[in-house]
Amino acid sequence: MIRLNTQFASAERADFMEIVRQNQYFSEFGLLGQILDSVQNGVVILNQARQIIFMNKAMMTAAGLSDKAEALGLRVGEAIGCQHAFATEGGCGTTEFCRSCGAIKAILIAQTGRANVQECRIAREAANPFDALDLRVAATPLMVEGEQLSVFSVTDIADEKRRQVLERIFFHDLRNTASVIYGAADLLHQKMGEEDPLSQMLNWASHKLVDEIDAQQQLLAAENGRLQLDFTTILAVPLLAQLAAMYRLSAEEKQIQIQVDPHADNFVMVTDEAVIGRVLGNMIKNALEACKAGETVTVGCRQENDEAHFWVHNPAYMPPHVQRQVFLRSFSTKGSQRGLGTYSMRLLSERYLEGHVGFTSNQKTGTTFTATYPLKLSELEVEQPVGELVVF
Repeated sequence: MIRLNTQFASAERADFMEIVRQNQYFSEFGLLGQILDSVQNGVVILNQARQIIFMNKAMMTAAGLSDKAEALGLRVGEAIGCQHAFATEGGCGTTEFCRSCGAIKAILIAQTGRANVQECRIAREAANPFDALDLRVAATPLMVEGEQLSVFSVTDIADEKRRQVLERIFFHDLRNTASVIYGAADLLHQKMGEEDPLSQMLNWASHKLVDEIDAQQQLLAAENGRLQLDFTTILAVPLLAQLAAMYRLSAEEKQIQIQVDPHADNFVMVTDEAVIGRVLGNMIKNALEACKAGETVTVGCRQENDEAHFWVHNPAYMPPHVQRQVFLRSFSTKGSQRGLGTYSMRLLSERYLEGHVGFTSNQKTGTTFTATYPLKLSELEVEQPVGELVVF
């Protein structure tokens, strides 16, 4: 090993004959090489000095190399042309910039015996100053004949990152515009009064537009694991009453009634009001879509020990083939472009609110969707809400 100075990871390297010996672990097994070459993601095998002892075709192409042998003994940053890879004598992993590199972090963790995944941004040495890589990198420990090696793979996520930026800009601008429309519609409705049907409809439609934008943004964040929760103390019955009021106009247009069960428990719980409201709102929306004129949707809740139970009932029956697919993404009885409502109920409840969503449906009693959550009473002092039972 050659000892060199470093500002982060070890600069020591194995000599070339050692690299050749380690490469034989993989070059002698043609089937293993064929399997790795068939993988679309770039894959390299690294020794304890973080040097490449094997590279698959995808990584060779990404690095712009004409032969795998060119990469032997190099480190990952050196092979793919990181602009900092040759800034010091120690090479890749030894500069102060390497402290923020996801690739070297993942490799070092793998060398302790734990698999790790990181995101990594690399600016490359190229004529184009914007030649940069956005990568998701994974490093996994590998023991071969008593030697500790690492399997390192990369996935190009540049398109994913660009899409996320565009989504943020799109939703930000769209919601700002929709909020202006909603504010103007609300002022017009206040001026014209409750008896003016046009201003009432405009106010409802603008509110629904803002709500749909928020719902889609929330769903995308939830699926990507980026949804941030904001826990507050709420009262159960006023929450249901507010949600019922939101859908009252659309219900009246279909000649359907929405009512809050007068026997509902008005308990206190700590949760994210927007997220739980989205789940229960989708339950109400689906119930309304299933109903016929003259029918009634009933919502209710009860407290059992340390759990909150919510339910939404409608008299319609779901046939067995619908019941089997009801929570699948993009499944809907209303067309191929629908189906996120029930899917998002389960996603938001089970991944974020530590709850469970289910349903029962039979021809005699109709369909009831249920949602169960822990009360999650906070140890912090939170101002207790006040509210009263409102029945629609």
